[in-house]
Amino acid sequence: MTWFMVAVVVVAAAAGLLRWRRPAWYWLSIGVTFATVRVMVRYASVMDACGLTVPPARWRLTLARMAGREVPGPRPPRILRLSPTRTGLVLRLKLRPGQDAFDVAATTDRLRHSFGLYGVTSREIRSGVVEVRMTGYDVLKRVQMPARLDTRPMRIPVALREDGSVHYRDYRAVPHGLTLGATESGKSVYQRNLVAGLAPHHVALVGIDCKQGVELFPLARRFSALADNPDIALELLEALVTHMEEVYQLIRAEQRISVAVPDAKIAADVWDLPEDIRPVPVVVLVDEVAELALYATKDEEKRRDRIITALVRLAQLGRAAGIYLEICGQRFGSELGKGITMLRAQLTGRTAHRVNDETSANMAFGDIAPDAVLAAVQIPAETRGLAIAGDSTGGWHRIRAPHISLREAVNICNKHAHRTPDVPALAAFRPAIEAVPSARDRLSKTAPATA
Repeated sequence: MTWFMVAVVVVAAAAGLLRWRRPAWYWLSIGVTFATVRVMVRYASVMDACGLTVPPARWRLTLARMAGREVPGPRPPRILRLSPTRTGLVLRLKLRPGQDAFDVAATTDRLRHSFGLYGVTSREIRSGVVEVRMTGYDVLKRVQMPARLDTRPMRIPVALREDGSVHYRDYRAVPHGLTLGATESGKSVYQRNLVAGLAPHHVALVGIDCKQGVELFPLARRFSALADNPDIALELLEALVTHMEEVYQLIRAEQRISVAVPDAKIAADVWDLPEDIRPVPVVVLVDEVAELALYATKDEEKRRDRIITALVRLAQLGRAAGIYLEICGQRFGSELGKGITMLRAQLTGRTAHRVNDETSANMAFGDIAPDAVLAAVQIPAETRGLAIAGDSTGGWHRIRAPHISLREAVNICNKHAHRTPDVPALAAFRPAIEAVPSARDRLSKTAPATA
């Protein structure tokens, strides 16, 4: 018996250590079995306690009375499928007549407590079918992206959602995006993941980094154009507008509108063109939009108006020409001047990291997902990289990008530097890849010579 007790203690200690250090391994080896049994055993009683049952049908009551049997009890939603995942369980339910998907969504907190799991979310698959995703541990505490990812063109995995699924930045579905967050909130890491994900794709990267290029210029080998100050940014954006007009002329020439051409083959954007003549898509990353919108003199005000006008034109017309915007900043409100709200209205994808006030969160979600405003304000300062992602549908998710250092991002960009396309309209803004003198060398050159 003594050896048996020792073995039990050792196994329990090993399971506890595994759950602490490798929660995913613990879940796949031990946790998923206990969670599945717990859900199946408690399902009927939990559904009844949460008010997710309906009375039996009248014909069942009539048959029971005629046969002298016990009156059937309330009926919970029917389980269509219960499947384990690397982070939790997926429960697909068929709702009974009279039930609504909102009823399940309103009881997710009670389901989480009753089933003893870390988190529960729900979404409606189709009419009458609801998918409940349950996570067995905190997947956002130590983000590990799955090995199998969707690698379709212009669909970039950038983060992990709290339900264990992958959050993709799909430019074909959501052309333009806005990323907000206070200092040290994780915006730079999110941007590095985005650039590292775009690097293997056939896409031209254009960067505007008015912080003297400290964020984007280390990744210059994979960029087709870069600007490190507002003056060059203005020239670059106007060159992009010219490129957009040329792409539209190409689409117009290749539309193939005739009676013999099927509707599906009529060209309306770059993705309808034949691959051999299709222009390369362009992703424009603006690191700090406030540096483009602020001004102190009349000349800077004129430059600012031209910059914002070019950005608005690209946001309104660039999608069909294969030009996509990624705008980053700490705030993005009307205090940045005229044209800002018009630009924000075109930025469908919204991501907000930790913000210092509710007004900043309203700038991101106030007009599309009011429920996400409170979630963005409640992000703690110690969890860098945690963010709220929403879109125009009103839905939102809590996400976190895996940590990637600047060195790792540079290595990925250097590895795929041969994929950097040459865009003729942007040739003048191609970053020069040369050795940059160190600060010590600069000081030695400026120091006065001693006798």
